[in-house]
Amino acid sequence: MTTDTTTKDTAPGPHAPGETVLDARGVTMRFGGLTAVRNVDLTVNSGEIVGLIGPNGAGKTTFFNCLTGLYTPTEGEVRYKGKILPSQSFKVTAAGVARTFQNIRLFANMTVLENVLVGRHTRTKEGLWSALLRGPGFKKAEKASEERAMELLEFIGLAAKRDHLARNLPYGEQRKLEIARALASEPGLLLLDEPTAGMNPQETRATEELVFAIRDMGIAVLVIEHDMRFIFNLCDRVAVLVQGEKLVEGDSATVQGDERVVAAYLGEPYEDAPGQAEVAEVEAAEAQADAAPRKETDR
Repeated sequence: MTTDTTTKDTAPGPHAPGETVLDARGVTMRFGGLTAVRNVDLTVNSGEIVGLIGPNGAGKTTFFNCLTGLYTPTEGEVRYKGKILPSQSFKVTAAGVARTFQNIRLFANMTVLENVLVGRHTRTKEGLWSALLRGPGFKKAEKASEERAMELLEFIGLAAKRDHLARNLPYGEQRKLEIARALASEPGLLLLDEPTAGMNPQETRATEELVFAIRDMGIAVLVIEHDMRFIFNLCDRVAVLVQGEKLVEGDSATVQGDERVVAAYLGEPYEDAPGQAEVAEVEAAEAQADAAPRKETDR
């Protein structure tokens, strides 16, 4: 994959209607002899919510990791607003792409407000000496960051809990906080990895409304999810991955009516289906792809 290590300190500007925000072409990811993602193309346009679904072991999280710089694809390229994304996750965030994780990765011993402020670091220009000396520039930037963080907490409904430790929040509110932290980086594209996992129907409905509100802010959204009702109610387009390959893509009616999709979810073979022998290996590779960045975060 070709990489570009140039990043900007300023937040990405608003997208023109219909502009291609994400353009992934021929993305392939191999782990040794195992191909976990195979030649996947996917676009996300401004004003869109796009869903990515598939059975366990389909390669969805591995594909997300390729999009966000946690992995460098073996083949293919990922572009954001026409520019090839760098291969390091913090540079991808600075470019304008933010994500949440399947397993919540908040800073448990930090407050709600502090967690959101962490997400602001890619949009602040103050350096080490400014922070040590705490001059007027630093104080101004610090105040602006806190004001923006509070706006986001108001947006997700957690402003009243700004001083609570993240670990003390209910599960559904922790999910919301992780989204607020991602939004703090002022992304043009937000990737959500199973945002409703473990939620009850009421929490799922609230998350659906939140994602619509994020889209209305001008942020394009790409979602991995196993809740089919949620994904088909939410998304303008849905792509289906099966054993690392994109099987079909289209609107909800097109995807739900595709016999190959039904067969894939029932575990039945269909014409030209990939072989079944590597399913367990793909699941293991996805688990490793999800666990590897956690080690880096915890250091």
